[in-house]
Amino acid sequence: MPIISIGNLTLGGSGKTPLGIAIANEFSGSAIILRGYGRASKGMILVAKNGEILTDVAKSGDEAMEYAKCVQKATVIVSEKREKAIELAKNLGAKYILLDDGFGKFHIKKFNILVVPTPEPELNFCIPSGAYRYPKFFYKYADFIAKDGTSHFRESEILAATSRMVLVTAIANPSRLEPFFNKSIAQIFFPDHHTFSKKELSEILEKYNATSLLMTQKDIVKVENFNLPISLIKLKTTLCDEFKSVLKTFLL
Repeated sequence: MPIISIGNLTLGGSGKTPLGIAIANEFSGSAIILRGYGRASKGMILVAKNGEILTDVAKSGDEAMEYAKCVQKATVIVSEKREKAIELAKNLGAKYILLDDGFGKFHIKKFNILVVPTPEPELNFCIPSGAYRYPKFFYKYADFIAKDGTSHFRESEILAATSRMVLVTAIANPSRLEPFFNKSIAQIFFPDHHTFSKKELSEILEKYNATSLLMTQKDIVKVENFNLPISLIKLKTTLCDEFKSVLKTFLL
């Protein structure tokens, strides 16, 4: 079974998930597999099957739920052991596997896409001295290097915008949202995968006399049931023709 891995060499925030969503929507029949960082569960969980969501965001994690809601007829599995999830995906009839953050699974035969972050880290050091998880020369192990503006293009807009929005987010690299800083009256950043409470978000609205919270899709999947005023930063990723051709050749 063809396996496509979307990974990066740096710490989070390079845009893997939006790119994965674009690929899964372009080529139907995928089973999306990821570890499920930040989830309040362990083991293997079938998050969605053919578009039917089977669990809640606490058990799935925010990124898995984002896939489940943004991919047409999504099948999404979270598991610490990717091999078990791959077997389940086969049994469910998937045409191919999409591994989110799968570069480091060197024992799995796959088509490795490495996403270049924008901007790139100023220093080429690995953690703890720098932002790289693997040495920068590991780009040579990629089957395809994806970069915003070259292999794919990102467009964003605000849905349900209001006059006094507070930008609230729990993504790994909030600097990626800088174009929206001047559209909001304040910006509040939480740690990646933070679990929001209705109380803390209500207090933010009150403190800034805000008319809505401006959030990403990854954030919103965790607060949909709070009945609070939300404005969405809607991101659309479009694959260039060359990238689509490369993927199509691999999948066929």
